[in-house]
Amino acid sequence: MPMFLRIDRGRKKKRKMPQKLQAKKNKMKANSSSGMAVHDECKLKFLDLKTKRKYRFIVFKIDEKIQQVMVEKVGGHDETYADFTASIPANECRYAVFDFDFTTDENCQKSKIYFIAWSPDTSKIRSKMLYASSKDRFKRELDGIQVELQATDPSEMSFDIIKARAL
Repeated sequence: MPMFLRIDRGRKKKRKMPQKLQAKKNKMKANSSSGMAVHDECKLKFLDLKTKRKYRFIVFKIDEKIQQVMVEKVGGHDETYADFTASIPANECRYAVFDFDFTTDENCQKSKIYFIAWSPDTSKIRSKMLYASSKDRFKRELDGIQVELQATDPSEMSFDIIKARAL
């Protein structure tokens, strides 16, 4: 039986990816466990909350069609915790970041950034699984989280619990 060998006559040049496509690829880095990407706006808004203190809270939503975490709502610096809880839907999962200002027993003004994973019992199972599998990767993208809170019921993220976790 004759054996055929294929001989390459010259090397193929490796084509460079167009800069626009490379930027899009970097922007949409997917989460290895859930396939979820994090939109750059999420990181930029969080940076504004953390360093410039532009916002009091940010609510994030996973867009299942494009498999990406997006900013859903931003709360101005003058908004309250009640405004924050009112902006989270009662029957749908969300991620949220809240900048909590408080005064210590020594009368020092301090601030802590909370990461809240909201997953109500009434939400769809598929949605709960998607948010749970993407949470750690998303949280790592937001450098500067000080307190994490997992809530399935509004009572689990009441103002008293937030206050108690800060001290």
